[in-house]
Amino acid sequence: MTDTEERPTAEARMSLIDHLTELRKRLVISFIAIGIGMLVGWVLYEWIIDRLLDPYCSVVELETDCVVYARSPLENFNVKLTIAGYSGLIFAMPVLLWQVWRFVAPGLYSHEKKYAIPFIASAVTLFFLGAGLAYWSIPKAIDWLISLGGDNFEQLFAPNEYFGFVVKMMLAFGIGFEFPIALIFLQIVGLVDNQTLRKGRQYAIVGIVAMVAVITPSGDPFTLAVLSVPMYLFYEISILFGRIRIRRAAKAAVTE
Repeated sequence: MTDTEERPTAEARMSLIDHLTELRKRLVISFIAIGIGMLVGWVLYEWIIDRLLDPYCSVVELETDCVVYARSPLENFNVKLTIAGYSGLIFAMPVLLWQVWRFVAPGLYSHEKKYAIPFIASAVTLFFLGAGLAYWSIPKAIDWLISLGGDNFEQLFAPNEYFGFVVKMMLAFGIGFEFPIALIFLQIVGLVDNQTLRKGRQYAIVGIVAMVAVITPSGDPFTLAVLSVPMYLFYEISILFGRIRIRRAAKAAVTE
């Protein structure tokens, strides 16, 4: 970034009506993408259910086939609708992130707009890495939660509660893995200072653990550690990115 480069002037900025129109356009595209994703989730419902049942089947020992137990005639339909809805959100994630970028891009410097592709690629990759880590950790979380009841409980999971638990865990991890993207973006646009992040490490640790405890549905110590540790590493990576960026800017200024 050079000292002479400025944010878009007042004349170049969009009016409030333009902003609202642009926001509506991005929301419409996002809802259409989610709708298409829901249709895909509806079609792939059986395959998705089988994959989501795997953590449960690997932990719970049943004398019969590995199944969950519906408690009402409407539960099957409700579960299918829920799975399709969450699937639509997950499948549409690349489009949603692109719409977020397109909405904020008009207020960025020209050199900042070049981060569009890295931003989308990194955000999508991290989201699915987080969801995959959650899927891996779910059997251990279920095992720990089951052990709390002792031998006096027969584990017969209901579909709504179980699938809701699994999908929310995957979404929580996926969103948590967007943490470095948010911190790096805030440094790029100048809303967060790198020195502030360095000085706030001790507060960041407490904040990360507290946030993970809130967004994860299980609340078990294993899940807390599995998500908190990567998020703190992401915090340090974002600090490193900021320091490298500052050094490059200083070298460019000296060169000029």
